[in-house]
Amino acid sequence: MSPRAVLVGPPGAGKTTVGTLLAAALGVPFRDVDADIETTAGKPIPEIFIDFGEDHFRALERAAVAAALSSFDGVLALGGGAILAAETRELLTGHTVVYLSVELSDAVSRVGLGAGRPLLALNPRATLKFLLDQRRPLYEQAATVTVVTDGRTPEDIVAELAGKL
Repeated sequence: MSPRAVLVGPPGAGKTTVGTLLAAALGVPFRDVDADIETTAGKPIPEIFIDFGEDHFRALERAAVAAALSSFDGVLALGGGAILAAETRELLTGHTVVYLSVELSDAVSRVGLGAGRPLLALNPRATLKFLLDQRRPLYEQAATVTVVTDGRTPEDIVAELAGKL
């Protein structure tokens, strides 16, 4: 069993929105690894960060990604930072990995002031720029398909992806 597509990208790329629509278009289920983590931990991600720290969250994330990649056959969305783990990037090899690319201005307008996003709590614009710069090479390395999302509707992005998948 293997996901039909694994969506990666930074906060604001549209992984959940596009993923939900893409799954519907392909007639498969949608799953978000962040939701899996919250279910396992029994609390929202911001509380995991506050109570246990980022390292604990990343350990939960690595386990959730590994489990989903081996047991789910729909459209899977990974958290923006999941790509940072070398073991996650290794697990993505052989999967259809879709990088939803977004530039800073669109990401900022989509994310807003980072409510519910622990890494964006302080100075969201500067932090988001740093995250984009840091992670972009990793997203590009893992991707088998890249779709630019800037200035586009989720429906337009899904139409392009459905054609490529």
